[in-house]
Amino acid sequence: MGRVSRLALVDPNDSTREELKGLLLGLDQVWLEAECSRYDFFSDVVAQTEPDVGIISLDEDPEKGLHLIQQVTQIAPNCQVIAVSSSTDGTLILNAMRSGAKEFITSPVKPQELLAAFQRISQSSGGDSEGRSQGCKVIALAGSGGGVGSTSLAVNLGCALALDKENTVALIDLDVALGDADVFLDTIPDYTLSDVAQNSSRLDFTLLKRSLTQHASGLHLLPRPVQLQEAEMVTGEDLTRLLGLLKASFSHVLVDLSKSYSPLDMVALGEAEHVFLVTQLDLPCLRNVVRLIMSFSEIEGLKEKTRIVVNRVGMGVGQISLKKAKETIGGEIFWQIPNDYRVMSEVRNNGVPLVQQAPKANITQSILGLAAAINENLDVSAMEDNNGLSKWLSFWPNKGKEAAAD
Repeated sequence: MGRVSRLALVDPNDSTREELKGLLLGLDQVWLEAECSRYDFFSDVVAQTEPDVGIISLDEDPEKGLHLIQQVTQIAPNCQVIAVSSSTDGTLILNAMRSGAKEFITSPVKPQELLAAFQRISQSSGGDSEGRSQGCKVIALAGSGGGVGSTSLAVNLGCALALDKENTVALIDLDVALGDADVFLDTIPDYTLSDVAQNSSRLDFTLLKRSLTQHASGLHLLPRPVQLQEAEMVTGEDLTRLLGLLKASFSHVLVDLSKSYSPLDMVALGEAEHVFLVTQLDLPCLRNVVRLIMSFSEIEGLKEKTRIVVNRVGMGVGQISLKKAKETIGGEIFWQIPNDYRVMSEVRNNGVPLVQQAPKANITQSILGLAAAINENLDVSAMEDNNGLSKWLSFWPNKGKEAAAD
């Protein structure tokens, strides 16, 4: 999934501004952070919102518009400017580029021209020094039944990802009735998913940031509603808008689904880049995996991005073997997480994540390995017949030695 660009737009002409705004709102690749009807105010808007791209229409007053391009490039050098005008005059285009505009698009603007301009700007900006993808990774964590550990995985995976200071990580608890991600982190959030939904019409980055609770690990949490009745306030449209803004603001967004596969869950599954289907090695869970995969195959692209994660491996007598599990589900297992009831009971009851409570435990090392795998964009075939522990310890400083010493 490509990076979502945050935009700010200025056009004093109400008609053309609304037309361009409508076009931008229809593009998944962009998020309209702010719009402005006065040239005089746009510099302040850019300084406050810090968008990735500023779109400046020149038609109302080309001279003021060109001066504004210079201002924006000076006060916000990381903001790439796109100039828009109905004029094709060569002198105007040249002056716009000399003023600092990265692109010049003639109006009426066509979607394909705008997308091509965004792509060129993205390519010219380049990646980071590590060559890591700049796009936001949206990961949905789904369970094959109740109590399989999908919430504990979501919380601890989020905290593991947040250990990397280059990552910004958000977790949405989408189990709107019985979610307990906040309990795992021992937090009492000020705002919940329903609070955000009630303000969806005016949702912006500033409001959303105030709504999230940041844990000491660095993970940002948006928990489920407090009252059962509040769950009805959250719509699919609200969730789509929320995910759009989160994608523009975070490197990783985790969504902990409910076990009901509600309309909200299906929205999250559609928006996700990866789906981790969490199961255990028992017959009811594995049969549910088969049922879910069959249903996912009816939805375009969903089965292909779903990966099986087996939790509590090594519980002992009565557990189905991995070989038999793969035969049952008719596919490969992407990741295995070892069983450690004592450690997990401690972290759950203490409200402290694994990376803080038990950093050397094998279960912690496995989740750290999964976090590293996510950052490295692994495909399923690379994990075949591997428990996901030793192969990826090298991505985390000193973790290999700690695991060996355990």
